Amino acid sequence: MAVETFNEYGKAEAVALLFEGSGFEHVEAPSFTPEAGSVVRTSSRVFLEGVDFDLTYFPLKHLGYKCVVAQTAGLYASMSHPRMLSVRLALSSKLDFTHVRELWSGVLAATREHGYKSLDLDLVPSPNGLAVSVSAIGEECKFTSGRRAVARSKDLICVSGSLGAAYIGQQILEREKKAFEKTADDSAQPDLEKYKMMIGSYLKPEVSPSAVSRLEDAGIIPSHGYVISHGLSDALKRLVRDTALGAKVYADKIPFEGNSFAFGKELDIDPVSAAMNGGDDFRLLYIIPILDAEKFRRDFQTFDIIGHLAQSDVGAVLVAPGGAELPIKAQGWHNED
Repeated sequence: MAVETFNEYGKAEAVALLFEGSGFEHVEAPSFTPEAGSVVRTSSRVFLEGVDFDLTYFPLKHLGYKCVVAQTAGLYASMSHPRMLSVRLALSSKLDFTHVRELWSGVLAATREHGYKSLDLDLVPSPNGLAVSVSAIGEECKFTSGRRAVARSKDLICVSGSLGAAYIGQQILEREKKAFEKTADDSAQPDLEKYKMMIGSYLKPEVSPSAVSRLEDAGIIPSHGYVISHGLSDALKRLVRDTALGAKVYADKIPFEGNSFAFGKELDIDPVSAAMNGGDDFRLLYIIPILDAEKFRRDFQTFDIIGHLAQSDVGAVLVAPGGAELPIKAQGWHNED
C-alpha cells in the first residue's frame, strides 16, 4: 500500500480526508443542547508517548480506540451518556498521514461503538513524539441526577470486570521488547499467543456501552462511580475521600483473568498487587445502595461485588483471606508538605 504523506495535503484537507466516509461531519465548534434538568459531564486526558504508551509494540489503531474508551469510561462512571468527543493529535515527524489514518480508524471505531453524536479533530505538530488529547462530553439525565442516594455504611463496592490483567499484559510486552532489542535478528518476532488475553486487556480495554442504560432501566442509581485506571487502591482512596466513610475490599472477591496467577508467577508479580497498584484496567467501580443488593446481584452478574463501605474510622482496607485488615496505600504523587 502506498504511503500517504502530509506533504501531499494541507492541514484542512488532511482533516477533511479523515472525516470522509466516517459518518461524522467535521464542524469548527460542535455543540449539543442538553435536555431540561440534565447535567453535562466532561472527561479529559492527554496520552503521551513514552509515558502512557510505547509505539514499539502498541498498534496505532488500538491506541486510538483505547484513548477514546478511557475517557468514555469516565462518563459512564458519572452515569452519563456520551454526546460529543474532541480529539487533538500532536504529531512528530516520524508519523505520516498513513499512520494518522490508522490511529484515526481506532478513534472512529470506539466513537461509533459508544454512540457519540459529534466528533471534532485538530492536528498540531509535536517535537517530542506523539500526544493524544481526548475530551469527552456526556449528559447525565435528570432521572439519575435527581435520585442519587447518600452513600452509607454497608453499601456495596462493585467492579465491572477483572483487575490487574492490563498491568501483567504490559509487563509481558516490556519483557519481550527488551528481549527483541538484544537480538541481532530484526525479523524475529516473539510468540505471544498464550498471553493474548493479558495483552489484549492492556492494548484494547473494553467498557460496556450499555452499562448506564441498564442501571437506569433497573432503577439502580449508584451513589458514586469511578474509573479504575491507576489501580484499585487509587480508586478506593478517592472513594473514602469523597464519602467520608471507610471501605473494605476482600482479596478473595477481586476478579482476575484465568491465567493471572500463572503468568504472575512467571513474571514474579503478585496479581493482587497488580490489581491494587497496577494501571490501565479501565473498569468501572460503582457504589450500589444496600437496599438494591438483591436486584443488583440478580440482574448484573457481569459485575463483581468485592466489598462494602464501612464506618469512617476503618479507613480503606484490604481484607486478606485469613481476616487480617491491611491498610490500603495508593501509589503515585507524594506530598512532602
